Amino acid sequence: MTELIESETKDATVVVSRVVSHPLKSVWTTLLSSAGMEALLGEGGQLGDKGDSWRAADGTYGVTRSFHAMEQIRFSWHKNEDSPRTLVDVHLTAQGDDTLIEIRHEHVGTDLDPTELEAHWSAALDRIDNNAL
Repeated sequence: MTELIESETKDATVVVSRVVSHPLKSVWTTLLSSAGMEALLGEGGQLGDKGDSWRAADGTYGVTRSFHAMEQIRFSWHKNEDSPRTLVDVHLTAQGDDTLIEIRHEHVGTDLDPTELEAHWSAALDRIDNNAL
């Protein structure tokens, strides 16, 4: 499921979600692994502790904002040095033996293409699903 929410300030929020056939604990463990972080952020992308910077091989970068075990990861995301500051929230919700993964990319201004971001995060969900233990 994909959703685009626009506000009056020209900011948009891109929301991409999927139910994967893996238990929540497995998805969380995968996201915290090196392979899982690269699945989410791209090659070389590794989230650290709150306040730690990250950078992926494709030039995207940001700062880890928060971790809430088995529930949420939040980080800033910049496409490149000239792009605006945006926030990405990854939320996990157990649905029986499956897990709902929702990625919310907030404060998407006019400098970023929501369609490209939707494709970017949908591909990340594919990689996370394929890497889940």
